[in-house]
Amino acid sequence: MLTPDQERLIETTAPVVAEHLDAITQRFYPLMFSRYPEVKSLFNQAHQASGSQPRALAGAVLAYVGLRGNPAGAREALATAVSKHVSLDIRPEQYPIVGECLMAAIGEVLGDAVTPEIADAWGALYEELAGLLIELEEHRYRDFEQQAGGWRGPREFRIAAIRQESAVIRSFVLAPTDGAPVADHQPGQYIGVRLVIDGEPVYRHYSLSATPNGETYRISVKREPEGHASRHLHDVLGVGDTLELLPPAGDLTLVDGDDPLLLASGGVGQTPLLPIARQALSQGREVVYLHAALDAEHQAFAEEVATLAAEHPERLTAVTVHERGDGADHAGRIDRELLARYLPADARCYFVGPQGFMTAIDQSLETLGVPAERRHFEHFGPSRPLDAA
Repeated sequence: MLTPDQERLIETTAPVVAEHLDAITQRFYPLMFSRYPEVKSLFNQAHQASGSQPRALAGAVLAYVGLRGNPAGAREALATAVSKHVSLDIRPEQYPIVGECLMAAIGEVLGDAVTPEIADAWGALYEELAGLLIELEEHRYRDFEQQAGGWRGPREFRIAAIRQESAVIRSFVLAPTDGAPVADHQPGQYIGVRLVIDGEPVYRHYSLSATPNGETYRISVKREPEGHASRHLHDVLGVGDTLELLPPAGDLTLVDGDDPLLLASGGVGQTPLLPIARQALSQGREVVYLHAALDAEHQAFAEEVATLAAEHPERLTAVTVHERGDGADHAGRIDRELLARYLPADARCYFVGPQGFMTAIDQSLETLGVPAERRHFEHFGPSRPLDAA
């Protein structure tokens, strides 16, 4: 617990740290990777290069400083980080590494302005934050492990089937090599995947694109031209090959109720929304499903959505939007006018896709009167505000 003097120091120095937080986090990661190269595999280097991972860390630290007086709000704000950590198997012994390197980066950026007293105060703040994260993560680990078919740590799965869903998206059905059941997940969640590429471990998160069945999981992966992990999955791995999975996580899940839903996805953003659509339809809810793709060749899961529409003709409205070609219901992009045309009254809205796509959808829904608490979205990379550049 911070002392009263440390509380005052945090309060008075927080604006200075906030002003330099981007520089601190930019310095933090190279410092940590040089001192502790064994943790580098836990971080997507594309997100490091783009700056999205450092910005996400900076935002999380600032958010926690502002929410320390509101424990419930702090726990809610940390939920996304906890989910990502659980799907990476982050452990308590790794937190001191982060703390050491974060404090070293603060010292390097701010120099003599960081007195021993200030360093002690911010070190204590970090220990408080780390302790809360460790507590929340342990609850998640324990709850999942105690489920039927649950586990802790990496678990080996084999690729049982592969299906090409579009020109760039491929589905992988994964079955545990031990033959035991697998725990249910909530539709909309993702799972941590541990690959070994050229002898080095690589961790990624992929949405679970099918509803739970107790026997297998399904991920559907877009092949990115520069994607280290996605190219390995598409170009190297085949049926019978193995990889390791970590517990499912993520908070983009269906809110209970009977509200109608509007689901809007762009590209591979379809993967978490498909199981949400299936779950909602099984509950008797109305679903409007808008999906945007480049063209017909890039339209994934067309047969699956068509089957859903045939099963639920009175409750599912499936709409496709393509930027080119004439194989969709609409040409162009999902814009305010299209949303206004299909938006059910009092709908709860879920949308996933590229950053610009989600920003446009969010702004359009706001102008159409959909309150923030009924607009749900998820980033496939580090979280950041929708209006971030």
